[in-house]
Amino acid sequence: MKIHTLVATLALATGGLAFAQAPAAPAAPKDPLATPRIDQRQANQEKRIDQGVSSGALTAKETAKLDKRETKIEADKLAAKSDGKVTKAERRKLEHEENRASAAIRRQKHDRQVAPAPAKAG
Repeated sequence: MKIHTLVATLALATGGLAFAQAPAAPAAPKDPLATPRIDQRQANQEKRIDQGVSSGALTAKETAKLDKRETKIEADKLAAKSDGKVTKAERRKLEHEENRASAAIRRQKHDRQVAPAPAKAG
């Protein structure tokens, strides 16, 4: 019986030591200009547009409109960063623009318009 008590006490003591470590250092302050989610969405949407072009799901006119929209989002992002901090309201606005752009990409890729097949050299 004494062995079981000793083993249990030892297990509790060593388990308690694991939690008694020094507290973690405070997290580094976030970069007020960082927009990783927006950057990732822009990259994903550019890939979606490129895929639509290569598959023929997007016409040249549709591609130009979608690219123009992506360029505007990039300009808005740079304007938001220009004062040294991207606020929550600016992030929300950019996210809203990304949502609308994503919907437009989907709509254009899935409409019945297709790009004409390239002429064969022959």
